[in-house]
Amino acid sequence: MQSLRTTASAALLTLGMGLGLAPHAASAQETIELNMTTPWAGGHWLEIGAKKYAEAVETVTDGRVKINVYPAGALGQALKVTETVQMGIADMGHAWGGYDWSVDRTSAMFGGWPGGPTPEEYMMWLYNGNGMDLWKEWRADVFDVVAIPCGVTETEIFMHAHKPVRTVEDLKGLKLRTSSAWAEIAPKLGVSTVILPGSEVFSALERKVVDAIEWGGPGGNMQEGFDKIAPYMMMPGVHSRAAVHDCIYNKDVWERIPEKDQKLLEVAGKLTMLETYLGYAKMDLAAYETMKKDSPAEMIQIDESLVKAVNEASREWAEEQSASNEWFKRVYEDQASFLGSLSGLSEFRFAPGSR
Repeated sequence: MQSLRTTASAALLTLGMGLGLAPHAASAQETIELNMTTPWAGGHWLEIGAKKYAEAVETVTDGRVKINVYPAGALGQALKVTETVQMGIADMGHAWGGYDWSVDRTSAMFGGWPGGPTPEEYMMWLYNGNGMDLWKEWRADVFDVVAIPCGVTETEIFMHAHKPVRTVEDLKGLKLRTSSAWAEIAPKLGVSTVILPGSEVFSALERKVVDAIEWGGPGGNMQEGFDKIAPYMMMPGVHSRAAVHDCIYNKDVWERIPEKDQKLLEVAGKLTMLETYLGYAKMDLAAYETMKKDSPAEMIQIDESLVKAVNEASREWAEEQSASNEWFKRVYEDQASFLGSLSGLSEFRFAPGSR
């Protein structure tokens, strides 16, 4: 195992150069153990996300930094990861900006929103644009924590529902379980939104307390069995093209970590972005092929007119937020400008799976 770690660390030095690292000899420094709180009780966000980052950290630091990953509720409340880290109850956390929605709507720009980037676009904005610097500054200023983006998620299924949805007209009066930005944008299109904790989503859909739900990509949704209890499944997930997770550190804990290892923790975050991108794509594609063969639900591609309506409602909502929130305005305008600069990609590159 030590040989594997040493080999992996050497292979990652090229990646590390991009963060200003230089080769260094392994030290006899005492191992630093960190306890990570998460909002995930289990499943792929815990296994492919949080645990993959912990593995990457241990590998690139040659074991000098070890992260103990805890499931939801073991260290603080599941939906209070940022607060738990701020208070020092946990050394760090695996976070999703959507759970900090009530503190600052800017969280949607990083956590994923209907007008936001795809997985590929998020990574480009973070590493080729200003996304990474804005993210770090925002987390430090608003939440007093140190942030490292450490995972990009899949495009979600638009919804599982008891009625078919193809157009804006089909949304009128729909009772939808959702969260974050979509909970405020969907009502602009006639939807009645309901906020429910994750533990209640399946039963609410099964008992028709709600007409429809959104959750995640094909892999996670198949595991939950939503397609077995609702006869219609709508795609693509225009409400959530992608989301990004970040690994946040208590500031006092971060300052006790040697600078060279701080930089390696960022290398681990970048590596985990790739791991999650590939991992979710593999899992979702396999699940989608299985669902096409075995699922009792009818799969429906929504009309382009609905996609355009969601985009317009999202832009309107974002401009409303920008009028009263300086952080939101700053991040939204930068993200929108960067996404606009990518338009040429569609002219000389093929989209994944477009053959």
